Amino acid sequence: MSHPQLLTPEEKLADAKKLLSLPRIVVICGSTRFMTEMNEADLRETKAGKIVVKPGCDMKSPHKLWSYPVEAEALKVRLDDLHRAKIRLADEVLVVGDYIGNSTRAEITYARSLGKPVRFTHPEVDPDA
Repeated sequence: MSHPQLLTPEEKLADAKKLLSLPRIVVICGSTRFMTEMNEADLRETKAGKIVVKPGCDMKSPHKLWSYPVEAEALKVRLDDLHRAKIRLADEVLVVGDYIGNSTRAEITYARSLGKPVRFTHPEVDPDA
């Protein structure tokens, strides 16, 4: 008697996306110093028919939500976790900008560990090129 293969959560998500006829989902990664470029990439990817997710907070710009260092550090940890969830949700990753810092490098490594295709607006900065 054969037992049916149990689907992984990733396979269940992929199946659900197909059943819902969802377009490809792209997550934008990169330093928030490139927020203007991220917004431009969002426009291009949306025009191409993709669902786009990207960083929602630019902690390099002053804001009362992260004006206190202790709260800012806790928020950064939560935002990093949230961005990893966006990477898990996405079908592909688009790295924006001509600089790769430690956080973005970690996101690229994480995405590739999940088998996600990673594209770059500036391919010369690909740490694995």
